[in-house]
Amino acid sequence: TLLAQIPKPEDTYGFQVGADYKLAKYDQMLAYYDKLVASSDRIQMIEIGKSVMGKSIKLFIISSSENMKSVEKWKAISTKLARARIKPDEASALAKTGKTIVWIDGGMHAREAAHAQMTSELAYNLVAEETDEMKKIRNNVVILLCPVINPDGVDIVADWYYQNLGTPFETTDPPILYQKYVGHDNNRDWFMNNMPETRAATTILYNEWYPQIVHNHHQTSPAWARIFLPPFRSPVNPKIHPGVTTGVNLVGTAMANYFAMKKMPGVISGAMFSMWWNGGMRTAPYYHNQIGILTEVAHRTPTPRFYDPDSIPKSLRGTPTNATEIFYPYPWKGGESHFRDAVEYMMTASMGILDLAADRRESLLYNMYDMGKDAVEKKEEGTVFAYVIPKNQWDGGEARNLVNILLQGGVEMHQATKKFKVGDKEYPAGSIIAYGGQAFRPFLEDLMEKQSYPNQYQYPGGPPMPPYDLAGWTLPMQMGIDVIRTTESFKAKTQELKNLSAEEGKIVGTHNYGYLLSNKENNSYLAFNTLQQSGAEISRLSASAQFDKDVYGPGSFLIKSSAGVDEKVVQIAKNLGLNFQGLDEDPEVSNKSVKKIKVGIYKSWMANMDEGWTRWMLLEHNFDLDTLHDVDIREKDLSGYSALIIPSQRPSRILNGHREGSMPAHLTGGLALEGTLKLKQYVEQGGTLITLDAASDYAIEQFGLPVQNITANTNSRQFFIPGSLVRAKVDVENSLAYGMQSEIAASFSQSRAFKVIIKSQKGEGGLEKTAAPPIPKVKTIVRYAEKDILMSGWAMGQDKYLKNKGAMMDVTLGDGHVILFGFKPQFRGQPRASYKLLFNAILSGGTED
Repeated sequence: TLLAQIPKPEDTYGFQVGADYKLAKYDQMLAYYDKLVASSDRIQMIEIGKSVMGKSIKLFIISSSENMKSVEKWKAISTKLARARIKPDEASALAKTGKTIVWIDGGMHAREAAHAQMTSELAYNLVAEETDEMKKIRNNVVILLCPVINPDGVDIVADWYYQNLGTPFETTDPPILYQKYVGHDNNRDWFMNNMPETRAATTILYNEWYPQIVHNHHQTSPAWARIFLPPFRSPVNPKIHPGVTTGVNLVGTAMANYFAMKKMPGVISGAMFSMWWNGGMRTAPYYHNQIGILTEVAHRTPTPRFYDPDSIPKSLRGTPTNATEIFYPYPWKGGESHFRDAVEYMMTASMGILDLAADRRESLLYNMYDMGKDAVEKKEEGTVFAYVIPKNQWDGGEARNLVNILLQGGVEMHQATKKFKVGDKEYPAGSIIAYGGQAFRPFLEDLMEKQSYPNQYQYPGGPPMPPYDLAGWTLPMQMGIDVIRTTESFKAKTQELKNLSAEEGKIVGTHNYGYLLSNKENNSYLAFNTLQQSGAEISRLSASAQFDKDVYGPGSFLIKSSAGVDEKVVQIAKNLGLNFQGLDEDPEVSNKSVKKIKVGIYKSWMANMDEGWTRWMLLEHNFDLDTLHDVDIREKDLSGYSALIIPSQRPSRILNGHREGSMPAHLTGGLALEGTLKLKQYVEQGGTLITLDAASDYAIEQFGLPVQNITANTNSRQFFIPGSLVRAKVDVENSLAYGMQSEIAASFSQSRAFKVIIKSQKGEGGLEKTAAPPIPKVKTIVRYAEKDILMSGWAMGQDKYLKNKGAMMDVTLGDGHVILFGFKPQFRGQPRASYKLLFNAILSGGTED
């Protein structure tokens, strides 16, 4: 029989999927995938990309044998309907003949171990099972099953689990990020697409297959529940078509009913997660007229548990557990819990979706078209006609990145082939146009416009209810790109873009002496590092220099010519689109030489996503970087580092790390007193220490710096800015801000604001006639704005706590400097306009006084 000829996962793994104390590793999974695909014509497997560590990311395409003969046909139908450039009659005919496309993935959060294991058995069932329900699904649905999005994490977690199996640390998390750079934030990257795993999936979702439903598996559910599924809680982003919101509710409710009829209790909805934020695997689909489904299933490790039935809580996150709650009508009563239970709940969740997808095939296909058509034809007052990205930008490389981010997300983009006008304003050829009239208008508008998060409170008069993840993320603000929003129609000669490459840069004039390179672009620091590591002698201008019409501001790079350097300059100009000014003789402009840059980044054994993002961003710009653990800080000679960076992390975690007995002994403890004194000594002897956001509190407290974080100890009723963009002013005359624009959008998430501490001359209420107190050696490089502080998102108390306060401070300590950031200048690889603040801080440690 068919069942007999198709191999089961346990035939390869040696154990049932979800068995206690067992995890399959990725090479075992790949071996099984090959066997499964070879056994049936109901499944194909393709590689859609590589992980950050080079492992193959696979995608199964599963349907009936007959449907599999016409895979390209079903893809083409889905594409036409999603893009909504056809007439309703044609769309209706295509919906009648097409197949529902459903994406299901095995998750990306590797510490949530069940979903990557489960997909092997789900794939087997979809291919081999001969029930009427499964035949219906295969006949009406094309399933895109990505069994593992994060293969690196599968092995990191499995290795850690087996290493600690039978010890008290069996169910702990690895002491490193389970995605090399971003860990848990691999589910926060779905509009930026910085990571290769994200890009691989995004290409399928928004550029090739356009599934009507996207199911993203996660763990865990609220304690004592078995699974969370939609409907979600408020708010919903108004950019999302109401057909998507109600579609999510429809699918979620159908899933809950599916569980109830399977006699599987513990299904909870309406808690925790909302539909506001854009950047998640299940939220980005909303802005593409797709139904995104998140499920969170209990029991994330292979180690069994027991829940005492006599200890059932009266409520779960405010939801009663006595079967009187509409979103928790069938409570779980406790008892034994096993890893296999998670596998069963996950497979049932996906089956509930597929059952509905088969039954509502035609309406799901047509509805996606109809929502896209609404976006294409939207004509309400104030509707954007187009966004224009002028050719000439402060940072041309980041403008190019913005265009490619939008293209990666499926947005239709055009480049002007001739100059054109919008009203009385003329724009040159090469400018980019994103017309609003397109199916993915919600995605385009959401990324280009500011967010205004609604005020929500936990109860009347109570504290604010935090948003799920971010409240504001507007990309032109974060990236420092000039974008013109126009509701006025215009005509332009254009060509459609699929990718925007760098125009080859120019090398102007001869270069017997060397070159000048402006430092306005982030890529100029990549060029600096590449050239310096090739042996180039480089200094930075201390004053402006002008050649013809081009002005090179302070901080621009003066590069001396040599045979090897000249070759590199040609390569960089070609690949990065940077322009170099050739110099035949010494320009005799004031400059300071930069010694070989070497950076050390602190990495706690408490895996820290901000550390990973910082490491990624610096390596992307080719900084020579060492990772320093606690013992390295305590024992290593630090004097060779131009700068040390402590990424954002709570001071207690930096100081203490894992508590004794909570992890294997060699992974416990933090920097402690010894490491802290070593860092202070490094600074006092001339070093540069850079602290990001929460880590700045550590430096202030431990070094006794004359700076106060005035947001410390505030409660959320007084001051609350959750994941938003705030306006900040930059002292561009200071060397730490060379190449910066004078105003930036700082990424602020319950972050910090500083003021300098000066000894008070007041006593008992009066002013004492004493000598003036000394002025601390502190410079404010960036300060929050005086007015209109909130740019995008949600803020309470910003005028009291941020107005004119320090956002980035340079504190002299001995012969060195502590540079305090009150915000994250590199947050998730998004705020590109503030990158140079960190780059300059690093270079300052290697620049002659």
